[in-house]
Amino acid sequence: MKREVTLAFDREAVAIPLGALLPVHVVPDTLKHSSKYKVIAHSIAEVGVIEPLIVTRSRERRDRYVLLDGHLRYTILVDAGASDVRCLIATDDEAFTYNKRISRLATIQEHYMIVRAIKRGVSEEKLGRALNLDVKAIKRRRLMLTSICPEVVEILKDKSVNPTTFDVLRKMKPMRQVEVAELMGSVGNYTTSYAKALLAGTKQIDLVKSDQPKRVAGLTSEQMARMEREMETVERDLKLVEAQYGEDVLQLVIAAAYLAKLLANRNIKRYLTQQHPEILTEFTAIISAASLDQAGAS
Repeated sequence: MKREVTLAFDREAVAIPLGALLPVHVVPDTLKHSSKYKVIAHSIAEVGVIEPLIVTRSRERRDRYVLLDGHLRYTILVDAGASDVRCLIATDDEAFTYNKRISRLATIQEHYMIVRAIKRGVSEEKLGRALNLDVKAIKRRRLMLTSICPEVVEILKDKSVNPTTFDVLRKMKPMRQVEVAELMGSVGNYTTSYAKALLAGTKQIDLVKSDQPKRVAGLTSEQMARMEREMETVERDLKLVEAQYGEDVLQLVIAAAYLAKLLANRNIKRYLTQQHPEILTEFTAIISAASLDQAGAS
């Protein structure tokens, strides 16, 4: 028998007076001075509220609405003296669904958003006001991927990267850009300082301006030469480990499976317990390690 699906929201957003909303919590004054708060405030002042607030009807009074999501936007509108706001009325009174499991806008996605907006006629000045950024920052984000190879864009497309990191990558040739992006991904560090450290360890031949000496703030030419040698050694060792890693894991899984089957035999396990407890401990550790590796891979 078919069951009718219950909608989580009313079909249309409605304008509700701010005085009829009952916030679940109060936005602290410390948050009002944060950059996030200022960005949202500038965006609302420039283009209005894009994402409606999420509310549900109060059980005590039908003319009141409990605010489930959008407390920052609500507080900004109250401080600005607004009278009402567009809201989506939820049929459920829980707030877990809203903005609890969201994907933050990655840096490259932000670049594409800015480029698309400019192509559609939005000025850089208006974008700056909406995002609480100066025009120079908007231009930097617009030109961020200039001279960045497509493979690097693919690697970093869903990562939160400091825009100035791309300025550092732009000083390297494409193949080196890819290597640096992969190194950044392997350690989960996308900061400009780490990119500069990798730049310092880059061979002169891998730089776009290979005929000019490298200049990294705070490092002498001797220090950069030493870092270059050390980086070459680290990268070589890393490639050796990566090449051997798959085979080592396979051997570990096979050995662990054999040991698990061996210890499933009660007589063998009892013998090891009585005669060689240290060997039994090692076998158990190997089985556990293989189980953790498989769980992490899955």
